[in-house]
Amino acid sequence: MMAAARMAFASSCRVHLLLPSSPSTPILARTRVGCRGIAKSISFLAPLSAARSAALFCSCSSPSSDAVVAPAPTQAAVEEKKPAPAAGEEEKGEVPVGELAGLLDIRVGRVVKAWLHPEADTLYVEEVDVGEEQPRTICSGLVKYLPLDQLQDSNVIVLANLKPRNMRGIKSNGMLMCASDASHENVELLAPPEGSVPGERVWFGSEDEKSIQSEPATGNQVQKKKIWESVQPHLKTTDNCVAVLGEQPMRTSAGMVFCKSLQGASVS
Repeated sequence: MMAAARMAFASSCRVHLLLPSSPSTPILARTRVGCRGIAKSISFLAPLSAARSAALFCSCSSPSSDAVVAPAPTQAAVEEKKPAPAAGEEEKGEVPVGELAGLLDIRVGRVVKAWLHPEADTLYVEEVDVGEEQPRTICSGLVKYLPLDQLQDSNVIVLANLKPRNMRGIKSNGMLMCASDASHENVELLAPPEGSVPGERVWFGSEDEKSIQSEPATGNQVQKKKIWESVQPHLKTTDNCVAVLGEQPMRTSAGMVFCKSLQGASVS
């Protein structure tokens, strides 16, 4: 009976500590309370402000007093709370596609000579005048789409600052730019307007923006920074077959670059 009474007393005991109101007075209180027959030690050491002076109640009436701690927010939750950029703003560190396009060296060219690649039946080899001392050698996979006689002496648009590639034994120094439909069954060369001069650098936007073109990147920079891969998805043709970057037309001093008939086509 005495044991039962002791157990009832221990399970309902409370320790009442009155804390001083001085903001700088440290408190050191140590007491022992019996809880279900087991001695437990509770220590307090903290300076309290006057506003926090109060009675502290410690109860042993519950067999378990585990605290529930809210989990720290995950990185995903923190990211979700970040405000989205306003319309027209770029993410921090992201280069606008218009600036990247300005790093491409896209030029007016003229095919001086073209022939079938001797080691690849899907490739043509062209010598293209792009305003340099010697024509550039370029390999193009256009055999399936364009008769050789239509390629000869044609005016073209050349991406001139790609890193040279060895294509079945012939080093290719650029790319003829073309429009193609979604199925890639129909492909047409991009063409400069009449009066364009080989070697002139092409730009995107209004006529006035020619004067603010940036210096083109090197072939290594284009490859390392994936400049062409970043720009290409934004190139297309309009309902009037004009080549555009977003909504900005591709231009030479003589006018806008176009393809023969493909509307809403991708450009590569």
